[in-house]
Amino acid sequence: MARIREFDMDQAVERAMDLFWRRGYAETSLQDLLKELSIGSGSFYAAFGSKEQLYIRSLDRYISLQGADLETTLDEAAGIRFAVRKVLTSMIEADLADPTRGCLVVNTATECGDQPLAADRVNTAIRQVESSLAGALERAQARGEISPEKNPGELARFLTTFIQGIRIVGGARVGSEFMEDALSTAMRVLD
Repeated sequence: MARIREFDMDQAVERAMDLFWRRGYAETSLQDLLKELSIGSGSFYAAFGSKEQLYIRSLDRYISLQGADLETTLDEAAGIRFAVRKVLTSMIEADLADPTRGCLVVNTATECGDQPLAADRVNTAIRQVESSLAGALERAQARGEISPEKNPGELARFLTTFIQGIRIVGGARVGSEFMEDALSTAMRVLD
């Protein structure tokens, strides 16, 4: 008779995501995962297959959460400039509050960029951010908030690259003044 799984899969992926995010892929051992999830190795392999597969599921979860937050902020903010500033400010504040944590997508790109599944997820996440920003910028342009001479796709690509850069620089503990100056300059691309 098959044994009934005695743990919540979504909660387990969430806990694994947090562990990978704090420690990184290489520094998170199978034993760390078993302890964090309070399961045995048999249950782990039956549920997740491998450490790499759980990492990818965790990364997918992170990308989904971050993407939903981005979409919400872009949709609910009063005006594109406020929305973009809010998105960038929240990332800067998160990095200033905990510079060791950073962004799981950026962490994955730097640590696991040579692993095909991880690299694919990183690319997907970056394209998702670009697409969300491009859509918001196109809508803003239609409302007359940005010049018709601006290219929303190019602006979105720049802002996506800027986001990845601030996530890396934030981990370097450069301080709020540095980050605010960079943010002010980046915001001028919308003028």
